[in-house]
Amino acid sequence: MKYNMLILFALLFFSMNIFGQVYTDKIVGKKNEALKDSLEVQKYPYALPIWGEKVAQKGYKLPYSAGISINYFWQESDLDISNLNVGFNNGPQYNLDQIVRFNSSVASANAVNIRPDIWLLPFLNVYGILGKASTSTTINAGIWIPDADNNWSEVTSFSSKANFSATTMGFGITPTIGIGGGWLALDMNMTWTDVDALENPAFAFVFGPRIGKTFKFKKPESNVAVWVGAFRVHLKSETKGSLNLADVLPLEGAQAKVDNGLEKVSENQSAVNNWWNSLSSAQQANPANAAKYNTANKALETAGTFLTAVDGALSTAGSSTVQYSLEKAPSDMWNFIVGGQYQYNKHIMLRAEYGFLGSREQFLTSIQYRFGL
Repeated sequence: MKYNMLILFALLFFSMNIFGQVYTDKIVGKKNEALKDSLEVQKYPYALPIWGEKVAQKGYKLPYSAGISINYFWQESDLDISNLNVGFNNGPQYNLDQIVRFNSSVASANAVNIRPDIWLLPFLNVYGILGKASTSTTINAGIWIPDADNNWSEVTSFSSKANFSATTMGFGITPTIGIGGGWLALDMNMTWTDVDALENPAFAFVFGPRIGKTFKFKKPESNVAVWVGAFRVHLKSETKGSLNLADVLPLEGAQAKVDNGLEKVSENQSAVNNWWNSLSSAQQANPANAAKYNTANKALETAGTFLTAVDGALSTAGSSTVQYSLEKAPSDMWNFIVGGQYQYNKHIMLRAEYGFLGSREQFLTSIQYRFGL
């Protein structure tokens, strides 16, 4: 049976790290003494950051205190699914962890967001996030049942893809410091993503440490920065939702696959019962045999009950609904990132960043405009 409804079990993995590479830089070196001396006597013209004038007069060069950036973000990531429960028409939900095996669960997202930010303190940037995303999730999985010898086999499989839309809101902070053009940034943000197929917004926390170096050009205020770092994401594990069955389950061929699955469950149940009845009382009392019998019965009962529920839902597919709950986590918490930024002047910056390694791949590009506040 092709259970497209299970596409929901690979939740949108829409989370990002959108640190804009500007920072308060300590001016050092003999060739920069004139700049340092000018900062020490120059009156700082803006209200932010707090203590901006004091820090500038100690030889630090500050970026403009406010900015806004537009970011495009693409990401693809594997997810691990557990505690999977599915029900139909607001009836009982069935835990399918024992019988459903995911060969792959891949979520991808294309997103555009706006990021306003301010330097609250000379070494602390605070920002907001507002974005829209189009997402897709691809599932390859199967339903497995045991036989009398405790050998598990797949009775049906499904492979499907579904598309969703999402809106994201959140905020973040970036403690950062620079000395002589070298810098360290520790970006952190929290987002809540409203996916149209979920009951509640999905929460994600992202941590992105980076270390980099800025190289000046001859043109004043123009430079290029390069960096390396890491990307870590934590997702809130629990997800619940409800959909119309007709929206996610193709009806063509579904009934035949359900009937075939029920037939295989019945055959295996008969084989398990015959094996058990062939044992002597002493053999049935053996803990190993009893455990094998109970495990097989539980799996076969779950598969039969679930397939029967699907069979009933198919009879009224036009009005049937699917309810689900699950826990999910990224297959890999961390991946590696490399990036670069071209600063045309202190107002305009262009940035690109690529993340890879493990089971997650991502790309970010953005344009930023900064101004004094």
